[in-house]
Amino acid sequence: MKQNHNGTVTIVWQGGDRFDIHMRQHTVRVDQLKDFGGGDTGPDPVELLVGSIAACAAHRAERYLHRCELPAGVTVTAHYELGLRPARVSRIELVVEAPGVPAGLWNSFTTAIEHSAVYNSLRLPPEITFRLQVEEGLPAAGHT
Repeated sequence: MKQNHNGTVTIVWQGGDRFDIHMRQHTVRVDQLKDFGGGDTGPDPVELLVGSIAACAAHRAERYLHRCELPAGVTVTAHYELGLRPARVSRIELVVEAPGVPAGLWNSFTTAIEHSAVYNSLRLPPEITFRLQVEEGLPAAGHT
C-alpha cells in the first residue's frame, strides 16, 4: 500500500468568522465562539489543534491494542490551557482510558502513543513559512 507523506489543506472563508477546511474528500467547518463574535457553527482553531493531538493519540493507542490482541475501546480526553504573550496553547494533558492494558505493558503503550505524528510535530515544530498571494498567480512578499 502506497502511503502519501505530503498533503494539501485548503481553507475557504464562508462569511463572518466561518471557514471551511478542505482536505482530500473531507470538509470541516471552523468558527469562533459566540462570545468572541463567531457563530459557533464548528470548533475553533485551538480546539482543532488540541483535538488533532488527542485523535492522533487515540489512533496510535487503538493500533497498539489491535497489535497486542487486547480489547479495543480507547477514549482520550484532552485538557488544555491557553497562554498569553504570545497567544498559544501553553499546556495539554491527555488522559487515555484503555481498561484492557495490563500493567506490564503500560510503558510500551505510552511509548506507542508518543510516536504519533501530531505529538512529534508539537515537540519538534515544523518549519512554517507564509507566502502572500494577492492575485491568482501573482505572488507577493513571503515571510518565514
